[in-house]
Amino acid sequence: MRKFVATTLYTALMLGANGAAAADMEALREMREGDMKKLILHDAAKDLKSDAFETVEGAPIALADYRGKYVLVNFWATWCAPCRAEMPALDALNAEFGGDAFEVVTIATGRNPVPSMKKFFADAGIETLPLHRDPKQKLARNMAVIGLPLSVLIDPEGREIGRLIGDAEWHDDNARLLISTLIGAEG
Repeated sequence: MRKFVATTLYTALMLGANGAAAADMEALREMREGDMKKLILHDAAKDLKSDAFETVEGAPIALADYRGKYVLVNFWATWCAPCRAEMPALDALNAEFGGDAFEVVTIATGRNPVPSMKKFFADAGIETLPLHRDPKQKLARNMAVIGLPLSVLIDPEGREIGRLIGDAEWHDDNARLLISTLIGAEG
């Protein structure tokens, strides 16, 4: 009987938590303005394959390494003009909110020579973002990246909860409100 009560209580708590998460996503949808209207928030979180990509030094890394925090994964390329336009805002967003609850992770997908990646970041004045690569586009293919830039919002469990196709002003008041609301819901 004790096991039945514990199981019932746990199930009720989990259903309540999932309902609260859905309500939070609806609240986030309603507060989107400006470029954040392009942010598609999913009705249900989507499982992701955690294919390896690599650091700029060539060490393997995976999305699973970021579990426990919200992650905004930004796919970009050195030749992509809209990527260049949005990267400083992503850097500012990461400088303001990056830490235990949130992080911006940038991944150059396709043929992006390391010297060109470093020059891109230096020219754009990027100070807080990681330089990661997906040279064979395996992660990008598995995550259905069809154009650049593309940003994917991942929850602390490693599931996709939203995506934005194209560039955006990631450090305007609305984007900052969305991120602070999102990470505040966990704390």
